[in-house]
Parts: sequence; structure tokens; C-alpha cells
Amino acid sequence: MMDQNCQTNNTAEEQPSDKRKTRCCSGFKVFLVAMSISFISKTLGGIIMKSSITHIERRFDIPSSVSGLIDGSFEIGNLLVIVFVSYFGSKLNRPRIIGIGSFIMGTGSILTALPHFFMGYYKYSKETNIVLSENSTSSFSVCLINQDVVLNRTSPEITEKGCVKESGSYMWIYVLMGNMLRGIGESPIIPLGISYIDDFAPEGHSSFYLGILNTVAMIGPIIGFLLGSLFASMYVDIGYVDLSSIRITPKDSTWVGAWWLGFLVAGLVAIISSIPFFSISSNLNKPQKERKVSVSLHGSKTNGERNQTAKLANHEQNVTGNITGFFQSLKTILTNILYVIFLFVTLLHISSFIGSITYVFKYVEQQFGRSIAEANFLLGISTIPIIATGIFTGGYVIKKFKLSLVGIAKLGFFAMTVGYLFQLLDFVMICDKSVAGLTLTYDGNNPVESHTNVPLSYCNSDCNCDESHWEPVCGDNGITYISPCLAGCKSLEGKKRSTVFHNCSCVEATGSQNRNNSARLGECPRSDDCTRKFYIYMTMQTVQSFAYATGSVPLTMLVFKNVPPELKSLAVGFHSLTIRSLGGILAPIYFGALIDKVCMKWSIDSCGKPGACRIYNSILYGYTFLGLRAGLRFPAIVLYAIFIFVMKKKYQGKDTKASENGGKVLDETNLEPLNNNRHFEPSAGEDSEL
Repeated sequence: MMDQNCQTNNTAEEQPSDKRKTRCCSGFKVFLVAMSISFISKTLGGIIMKSSITHIERRFDIPSSVSGLIDGSFEIGNLLVIVFVSYFGSKLNRPRIIGIGSFIMGTGSILTALPHFFMGYYKYSKETNIVLSENSTSSFSVCLINQDVVLNRTSPEITEKGCVKESGSYMWIYVLMGNMLRGIGESPIIPLGISYIDDFAPEGHSSFYLGILNTVAMIGPIIGFLLGSLFASMYVDIGYVDLSSIRITPKDSTWVGAWWLGFLVAGLVAIISSIPFFSISSNLNKPQKERKVSVSLHGSKTNGERNQTAKLANHEQNVTGNITGFFQSLKTILTNILYVIFLFVTLLHISSFIGSITYVFKYVEQQFGRSIAEANFLLGISTIPIIATGIFTGGYVIKKFKLSLVGIAKLGFFAMTVGYLFQLLDFVMICDKSVAGLTLTYDGNNPVESHTNVPLSYCNSDCNCDESHWEPVCGDNGITYISPCLAGCKSLEGKKRSTVFHNCSCVEATGSQNRNNSARLGECPRSDDCTRKFYIYMTMQTVQSFAYATGSVPLTMLVFKNVPPELKSLAVGFHSLTIRSLGGILAPIYFGALIDKVCMKWSIDSCGKPGACRIYNSILYGYTFLGLRAGLRFPAIVLYAIFIFVMKKKYQGKDTKASENGGKVLDETNLEPLNNNRHFEPSAGEDSEL
């Protein structure tokens, strides 16, 4: 009778359980799909900002340090709310919080694009204020010996009024505010999303789902790079001006693409991605994973220590909404030596990455003579699929071989080291370029020690040129000149982009054999040797991308695998707070400030102050940009090695050998497999391990 009742009860209980399991799996799948779309929109918006930062810099006539601040404003928005969202959001409806965040993120992207619609048309040569004789119909400055040339250098009073009139340039503040709002909206996606997946994923599959999620998220950068390339090739005022009247091309340093279109697209995608989250349950009718006493992390503790950990877990449940519990939890993770060391590892590593991705498009443009549009396209199609493959590979290797915490750390260390070694090869790919008046004397025959105050030469000293004017031309001798006037050109033919200048005395001064003393509008293309270096550089980027991407999953998992499981949301949140404040905010600023130091030619605004940089010293730019990247990653690798050493020392077992019957041993290869099986019970000989 008792057995029959038990069977009846078990049968009755199994049916609701199967229904709950079906609902759970269905709800979790919907959440994964929604998170995938959200990750795509998040990464899409990030790449659009990175690919547009140079255009924003030129459009608002600001230096790289200010554009770096704009880029870092996203992290400022995250900084304002990330810790509180991570801690208190985990106690609320996490899917709904993520949905609200995605909507705010989309709104911020749209706000970023709005200044375009309230500003006047872009003037790519507004610093050109040269008034020629009445009989001249050319807007170009040419050498006019013994003729009257009036330079439009206005009085201080007029200049001051011009400054007020040009106050619209401060509309970059609205771009900053929109990007900050985008950062606020993005804040709950990662910490709440990762913790939700780790709570409700099937046993041993959390890392695999995170690998898939991050791989799918690579669709965002692919679309972002392609859209960035497309919009960068479009003129900023497309649809408003006659494009046939524009005499510059995307390869010119004054070109500004349609940067605002990308933010409109990213904003709409983010708003659409927010919709599914509002229909997902916060619980999925599945009990929370019993990780309050994590055997994987605390298996070696005594009974007293286990009781203390259990008390901490119970205390965390009782302090919902209590600020005291928040600070106690924060103290717990900040006194965890492994967490702190790894925090510095990721800070240095990600700071290098953030600075690199922010200015890599400008680097390719200035170093190899490629347009921003071409840089977006080539970097997108060559590195993003490789990054996606690397991320998936990292997650698959961890799951396939069931790596322990130490094994995960070793995988990340190996990947980071390989990527760093290939990164050092970039120093060999630095190109040089010759610019008369900046790197060479104006006659093109001798190098100069400094690009400032280069004296005029006999070939252009009588031309009455405005040395602040920027209208680069390429002489037939392969040397770039700052303007046709400073090249000593006396005449011209053609219109707009096809303009050719003749009788250029400075081009003749170099003694070219063909005696053709002409110059064409635009900078000179790079040499064949530099072109070969560019293709080698792109190849190296793919290798580096795969190596760093393979180590990205270990970096993600190790953030919260060394802290008590009930604090994993806070651990991820505080980690994000630190990375965004010290890395995401500061890295673009100090990268930009150091890049500004190697600028050779600035634009001049109506107030007579420098605006955006027109051309950089390519060699110094290369050593500064690449040196800063390498300088940040080297100490990260050293700290990573220390992290692994401390982890092995803390979790080391009795160094027993594998038993003959194939039983489990507790060397480092069996330490806390990634699946975090909460039902794992150490055997008699294992109780003191881990």
C-alpha cells in the first residue's frame, strides 16, 4: 500500500515537474534570444561610436583628447549606476531591468545624432580666408609674386564676435550627453544577463552559453564596421548639398562622413531589442542554484568555516535593500586577493584594447594613407570573424576539456602572451611620409629637426603665402606640400577634385628628372614599401585578434569564479565599474592627449585657436600609439603570471597521483570544473582539498 501510494504520488508530482521544466527551458531560450539581440545592439552602438570618433573630431573641430572624453562618456554613464544596478537589480525582475536599459541605450544613440540636424553645413576649408584679386575666380591659394594679396586677418573685436557666432561648435556636448545616456542604458545588460544565465542554465553549460552569446554578439561589430565604412564614404551633409561641388575626397584629412546615420540605426536596433525582455519571467519556475556553500571554492574548509560561509549567505538574503549589506558584500570581494589581482590584470589589458580600438582607424589613415571608410571595411571583414571564432574556441576548449580554474587561467595567460608577441611586430610596420614645411624644408632637399617654425625657402619666400592655410597638394616629386602657394605653384587648370597646379618652383627645386613641376590636389600616396607593410600589418591584426579573443572567455569567467557565488553579480558589477572608470573613461583621453602631442598641423578656428589635427608625424604616431598599447599589456602579463601562482598556492591539493582504479585526484587539473556542479561531493581523501 505504501509503495503504491508513493508511486501514485511520484507520478502525480512528475507531471507538473515536466511542465515546469518545459516552461523553464522555453523561457530560458527566449531570454537567450533576447540577450543575443541586446548584445548585438550593444556592440553595434559601440563600434559605430569608435568608427565615427575621427569624424566627430573633425566635424566639431576638437582635438583627440576631447574626442576621447566623448568616447569615454559612455563609461561615465555606466559608472553612475553600474554597482547599484548590479546589486539591487539582481533582487528585482532582471529581464525587465535589462529591457528598460536597452530602451534607454537606444534613446541615447538617437540623441547622439541630433546635433547634426541643428548645425549649419560643414565647412571643410573654413580656415581658408584668403581674398584674391577681383579678376581671380579661383578659391585656391597660389603663388602670386608681385601681386596684391590680402589676407583676411580680422581685428580682435571681429574675431571675438566670430567666436560667439561659432559657439555652435560646442554642440559636441550633446554628443557626449547622448553617449553617456547610452552607457546608463547598457549598464544592466552584462552583470544581470550573465548572472541570470549562470543561475538558470542547465548544469555545466553556463560557459558554453556565454561563448555562444559573445559569438553571436560579433554580428553587431560586423554590421557596425560595414555601416561605418558605408557612412564614412558618404559626405556628412548628404542630401543637403550638391555633392558635385565638394572638392575633397574620403582620403582627405578634412573629410567628414555621415557619422550621424550610424547612431540613428544603432538607436532603432537597441529600442527594438528591448521589447522581448518585458515578457520574460524573473524566476522561470526553477529554484536558484544551491551555491551558497560552493564546494568548488570552499571544499577545503573546515566545518566551522563552512558554517561561517553559510551565515554570510543567509545574511545576504536578509539585507535586501539594506545599504549595510551592500558595503559588507563589497568588503568581502575587495579583501579577496585573487579578485583584486585579476582586477588589475583586466584593467591594464582592457585599457590597452579600448585605447587601440578608439584610434586604430586614425592610425591606419595616418600611417598607411587609407581612408577611414577603407579602414572600417578592412578591419571589420578581417578581424571580426576571427574574433568571433576565437571567442567560440575559448568557450569550447573550456567546456570540452572541463578545465579547472587554474586551467582556465592558464588558457587566458597563454592567449594573452601569444597576442602580445605578435603585437610587438607592429613596430616593424611603421611608415614614413615626406611633407615639405613639416618634415622637410620647403625646397624638399633637407630634413628638419622640428616641424614648428620651418623657415620659407627661396622657392616660395616671395609668394606671400598664409602658412596657416591647409590645402595639401602632391608634387610630381612625391612630396606633399601644405598648400599650392607654399609649393610655389603659379597657375592651375581644372576644377574641384581634378585641379592640377603648374609651374611649382618648390617642386622644381628638388631637381626631378622629368622636369615636370606640377602638383595635384591632395596628399601623396604612400610608397610601395608602405603598402606591403600595410598588408603585413593587417595579417598581424588577425593573428592578434584570434589570440586575444580566445582568452576573452577566461577573462570573463575568472571575474566571478573566485568569489562567493552569492556575490557574483556584485563582483561583475564592481569589476565593470573599475574597468569603465579607470579604463573606459581615462584610456581614450590619455591615448588622445599623447596622440595630440605628435600633431604637426592644426586647423585654426575663428578665434585663432587650434581645433582638429590635420596631419601627424607618422613615425612618432606609430611609436606613441603602439608603445602605449604594449606598455599597458606587459605589466598585465606579469600580473597574470602572479595571479596563476597565487591561485595554485591557494587551491593546491596533496599532489597525489592518479589512482590505479581511475578515481578522482585533486591536482590542479581537477579543480572546480567550469560547470560548477553543485552536486559534487568530495570523497574521503578529498575533503581537505581546494
